Amino acid sequence: MRLIPTVEDFTSDPVVQRYDDMLNPPGLTNFLGAVQVDHDITAVRSVNFAPVSHGDTVTGALWVDGRLFRSFGEPVTIRWRPDRVDRSARLGDLLIESTTVTPPGVDGVVVDVAVTNTSGVERMVRLGLSVASTVTQAGPWRVPEPPSEPNTLAPVPGRAALLGRATATAAVSVQGLDADGARVRDRSLEVDVSLAPGERYRFGYVHVVGTDADGALAAYDAVVADVPGQVAAARTLWDDTLRAAFTPGNDQFSGHVPTLETSNDALRRLYWWGVLGVIWFRRDSPASHLGRVYDTLMPRYWQTTTFIWDFSLSSMIHALLDPVPMRRQIEHWIALDIHRHFGTEWQTGGPAGYWYSVNDYAMIRLVRDYVRWNGEPGFLDVELTAHDGPAKAVAQHVADWATAWEGFRTSHALADYGGIDNLLECVSSYVHEVASLNAANVWCMRAAADIAALRDEGGLADDLRKKADALVPHVGELYVEGQGFWHARQPDGRLLPVRHCYDFTTVGMTIAADLPERRREEMVEFFVRELQTPSWMRALSPYDDDAAFSVRPDHQWNGAYPAWPADAARSLIELGRPDVAAAWLPGLARTANQGPPGQAHFVEEAAEPLNGGAVKSPPQFPYLIDWSCSSAGAWSALVVEGFFGVRPDVDGSLTVTSRLDSVDPGARLRNLRVGGRLVDVSAEGVTASA
Repeated sequence: MRLIPTVEDFTSDPVVQRYDDMLNPPGLTNFLGAVQVDHDITAVRSVNFAPVSHGDTVTGALWVDGRLFRSFGEPVTIRWRPDRVDRSARLGDLLIESTTVTPPGVDGVVVDVAVTNTSGVERMVRLGLSVASTVTQAGPWRVPEPPSEPNTLAPVPGRAALLGRATATAAVSVQGLDADGARVRDRSLEVDVSLAPGERYRFGYVHVVGTDADGALAAYDAVVADVPGQVAAARTLWDDTLRAAFTPGNDQFSGHVPTLETSNDALRRLYWWGVLGVIWFRRDSPASHLGRVYDTLMPRYWQTTTFIWDFSLSSMIHALLDPVPMRRQIEHWIALDIHRHFGTEWQTGGPAGYWYSVNDYAMIRLVRDYVRWNGEPGFLDVELTAHDGPAKAVAQHVADWATAWEGFRTSHALADYGGIDNLLECVSSYVHEVASLNAANVWCMRAAADIAALRDEGGLADDLRKKADALVPHVGELYVEGQGFWHARQPDGRLLPVRHCYDFTTVGMTIAADLPERRREEMVEFFVRELQTPSWMRALSPYDDDAAFSVRPDHQWNGAYPAWPADAARSLIELGRPDVAAAWLPGLARTANQGPPGQAHFVEEAAEPLNGGAVKSPPQFPYLIDWSCSSAGAWSALVVEGFFGVRPDVDGSLTVTSRLDSVDPGARLRNLRVGGRLVDVSAEGVTASA
């Protein structure tokens, strides 16, 4: 039983696609920037390494014998793993294969290409790559797609390369081949090859970006000198990173995650999936205003932006794996107005986007998880200045966030959380007084009360708990009796029934113990009946009146955002049905077959599953879904907090309420870091401590 994964453990299932199928091509990162492969054997797009951006420009498209490869209509097989993307296709008697990597420490990408003559006769072939360059240094990047600008292209003396220069900034790109005899044309690179029967020919395409020509050319020269060596180095980088993530006292992260011993392959796969999906977004860019940060989406949209909501959904993994940048990020957000943006653009540290209503709940989750997993109650006493007042203790900020909902009340007892853009963006009826965030307010006040009690502020703690208890029945007013779902109350008092998973997950994870038993049963029945699918789930029931409003699959009937199934399983556990969650795991694990979780996956009715796994949704309009999303850590939390039932508290206490009987009674977590000590956890509770 391997306890620490390698890149091999994350190798995706092969995806076969033809030109412009609705496929989301995989991405790559070396923790400096990101790249996405394109619908081709060699092409790449979104080559963006802050502060230099290409936007979403496609470059490196393959030509064979003077004809664009895509125009032949031949299918391409794509396989991803953390360090590389392998692509292959047959074109007549030619087998064409490529391996794409982002080399360690390089602002760029390489594609190692091999062409094999499978015929019984000698074969002449002309191979070419189109070159496009749109680099810029424009910033900050506060829109979904990174910026770009017109470039000029010119040959580089002494190299089989083209230099792209921005017209308005100092940004440059260098794109070239390592092939002997390669020729440079105005917008392409090409080489003629004579292949004997069965002969295999390889060449490398190198693409680097930079802020000045000399630096970019030096980086290009270093990489082009040994393209196969760069491929090997990418594997070493990722294997070393994965090993470090699971190793106490490693030299890459300020913490680590526990290893999992289990005979349940689905449990292991989903746990590893969550850890990988957070590591994937690590950014050690020198362009960052905040040092190490964690992005939210990649490789196409909102690069250099960290969303508060998504970060909080991976809160446990951030707290365990890398608490130092987590704390720095929390402190930075405290200094901004969290009621005016959804996150920060890390090249400047400035705010990005509009207000997300979840922010108060998200910030309390982040502070609480940082404190309780790291044994850092002293952080609660640190005085930090917010945007609108004098410095005060973090604990006081938590109390402010916990009661901020009172300022959002109108004529009713519950908070009104605004319009569509403040909530789920693509569900028009999920607006104003929603059950999810009002239930979260109950949880927030209780969490703030625990913190107040820890600081000997008994009066404040009592007041917060009384307010929380008083709010519970008002949340209950939104329930649709006998149906298992909830209303959204409008400003005029109308109650709109909304069959959305966010009510199911958040209510279940925050106030399950406050619900009558029959109501808990009805919620589970609703989930199984209308939301759950074999390998994924619907965010919105197809029976909901709003199901025709949008086809964006992160929150609609045709799919779900990647944290929703994990949190739905957590909700099932809290509602008393860990058996339902456990039975679902094998199907969910099949969906971990395409790299880290996508921003959304389609349910089975919306798109043919990939080897039984819910397929990632595409980036094209009208879906607009990125290939991966940082909320993946919710899957690891499902294992540790859900099935193992590990619950550290801010006062340093630790309880374990195991639900392992439903998945693997013999499972064990090793070297779980709780409150500054390492513990082993099994179904019997804490079994060892160091």
